[in-house]
Amino acid sequence: MKWMCGLGLAATLIVQPVMAESPFGTHPLTQQARDAFVAQLLDKMTLDEKIGQLRLISVGPDNPKTVIREMIKKGQVGAIFNTVTRPDIRAMQDQVMQLSRLKIPLFFAYDVIHGQRTIFPITLGLASSWDLDAVNTVGRISAYEAADDGLNMTWAPMVDITRDPRWGRVSEGFGEDTYLTSQMGRTMVRAMQGKSPADRFNVMTSVKHFAAYGAVEGGRDYNTVDMSQQRLFQDYLPGYKTALDAGSGGVMVALNSLNGVPATADSWLLKDILRDKWGFKGITISDHGAIKELMKHGVASDPQDAVRIAITSGVNMSMSDEYYSKYLPGLVKSGAVSEAEIDDAVRHVLNVKYDMGLFNDPYSHLGPAGSDPRDTNAESRLHRVEARDVARKSLVLLKNRLETLPLKKSGAIAVVGPLADSQRDMMGSWSAAGVSGQSVTVLQGIRNALAGKAVVLFSKGANVTDNKGIQDFLNQYEAAVSVDRRSPQVMIDDALAVAKKADVVVAVVGESQGMAHEASSRSDITIPSSQLKLLDALKTTGKPLVIVLMNGRPLALVKEDSQADAMLETWFSGTEGGNAIADVLFGDYNPSGKLPMSFPRSVGQIPVYYNHLQTGRPYDFEHPNKYTSHYYDAANGPLYPFGYGLSYTRFTLSEVRLSAKTLPRNGSLNASVTVTNSGKRDGATVVQLYLHDQTASLSRPVEELKSFKRIFLKAGETQTVTFPIDVNALKFWNARMQYVAEPGRFDVLIGLDSARTRKGTFTLL
Repeated sequence: MKWMCGLGLAATLIVQPVMAESPFGTHPLTQQARDAFVAQLLDKMTLDEKIGQLRLISVGPDNPKTVIREMIKKGQVGAIFNTVTRPDIRAMQDQVMQLSRLKIPLFFAYDVIHGQRTIFPITLGLASSWDLDAVNTVGRISAYEAADDGLNMTWAPMVDITRDPRWGRVSEGFGEDTYLTSQMGRTMVRAMQGKSPADRFNVMTSVKHFAAYGAVEGGRDYNTVDMSQQRLFQDYLPGYKTALDAGSGGVMVALNSLNGVPATADSWLLKDILRDKWGFKGITISDHGAIKELMKHGVASDPQDAVRIAITSGVNMSMSDEYYSKYLPGLVKSGAVSEAEIDDAVRHVLNVKYDMGLFNDPYSHLGPAGSDPRDTNAESRLHRVEARDVARKSLVLLKNRLETLPLKKSGAIAVVGPLADSQRDMMGSWSAAGVSGQSVTVLQGIRNALAGKAVVLFSKGANVTDNKGIQDFLNQYEAAVSVDRRSPQVMIDDALAVAKKADVVVAVVGESQGMAHEASSRSDITIPSSQLKLLDALKTTGKPLVIVLMNGRPLALVKEDSQADAMLETWFSGTEGGNAIADVLFGDYNPSGKLPMSFPRSVGQIPVYYNHLQTGRPYDFEHPNKYTSHYYDAANGPLYPFGYGLSYTRFTLSEVRLSAKTLPRNGSLNASVTVTNSGKRDGATVVQLYLHDQTASLSRPVEELKSFKRIFLKAGETQTVTFPIDVNALKFWNARMQYVAEPGRFDVLIGLDSARTRKGTFTLL
């Protein structure tokens, strides 16, 4: 593969590095050598120089490069983000090396979340692959391209568990499940950091947002979180812990409050849990402007108080505000903050710079000046083959009535919808340094697939939304959404004329990427009305209707499910998304994605998630009863359950077989099923293992994902899938906050989604 060649080059550079002369000499990348070096450097630093290391400055209108360079000269900057080209990064590092007293290198960071220049599916889409090898590929290529741009750190992965699709940042995470998120987060950290973040084509990760940001009340961004310690430790903290155990060198602190305490002011989170209980040795970084916000949270009386609280609570580095440099000197002078507390924070900053290899070579991720690419956005810098492969694996087939899909490569196909030809939306939110002009739209992908074989007709049909206020909101910071000035009826009439000439209609609808982003929480999770009217009109043609969804969150799709002959969830699938979607639509690739979040029937069901606790009056779908836990005005349960996804073939499962009926605490047992591809096409699926504790000291979830395996079977092929189970899979936090596995009976549930499973039972002794 192309990117493997690049990594081969990286390995050569690691063995025979192109070193710039370092003012500090060369030092082994060991903890003992690092601690001695950092201690000596700290002794040489003035208080102002120490405080300067605690500032992470964002390049932008408030801080233009000329102003930042003056700060660098005075030793007032420790790191930079929002600069992503080698010449700019080199110029800033030159300022340090040439003009600052101690020549302590800067590190450079950016939001490389699902790709740097090659954009892969949004994180929620990556989770839909249930494929750790695919996630590893994304991590390696993302790190390669980021490091090749001179970056040292990324604000990723986001491992916030979220069960509320109203939240705009759902798109950045791996979904509702603790286990799936933990596995994906661990894989991403290891892929991006490699053996060492100092290596030429690796970057350090900064896991985010610590903690429980995905549980914000009402799904409203920046809002409060209130939950029990049992739920926090059981469901929300494991993702961070797993990523940190995998070696993540950084933690970004959340913007929300947790049980009344803003995370930026929470010494219990940042010291007692993170440092003392978990043993984290890396760096903590505030989110953008969060220290200032402590006053608006109502826990700090003034700027000095906000700074005192943040630094003493364990926030090492301040992102994008001037408060640390402005107020820490006075706080130290008054004794409100000790210099020892400053030293502790600075030590963590210097430690990660040492681990990045910057003291050995401040230009380690830049290479020699003559190696800078002539064209930063050159096509040759992309990894399209891998992007297409990962995107295909992320697509989820939600419906396929009477085998409407795959489509034939003949006749006439109408491609309709406001997202069908949108290059910007294909990349999704947080698309790093991706160039929208390099992304392949659904329309282009279909044209590529049908070149010379069939007629492709196109009509936009509707705007993403006709709401002027929402249009203005989406275009506030960039021209993200194009607005067709024709009347809605004229656009629909045009789409109908096109549809009537076609054999089948492919409607590409959903959200623009700006609707599923930070600060883009929605109270209504349906497709905007302008597009719903378009679907209604297309349905009247009687032509087979294939709905291709583009969105960054689960949507309420009850009506669309009834209208569509087939429906494909594509999320925002990245640079090669259009080609990947066409591969699935025309059967060149058999879809295998599975949902990482439950899809509610309506916003009124939220939160709806598969691993909810048992109740005393559970609803029985087969024997409904009034006095049970349910809604009386709608069907109960999600429209599409967690783990759900169809294929162009059929997979059948045998009954669950257990290697033993009892599980000793120092042993294990195996749970197995035989999976058969009983259809006519080769294909992949994901076999999922869930466990249920029948009786415990606390009410336990109806089921919990504990393992999964992605398998590929040829038509007619059979494979036995085996899952080992030990006592660790049965542990939970009890009422006394003890992590225990209690004796008793457990159900083993194995299936191809969370709703349809086969069951076995064993006893823990």
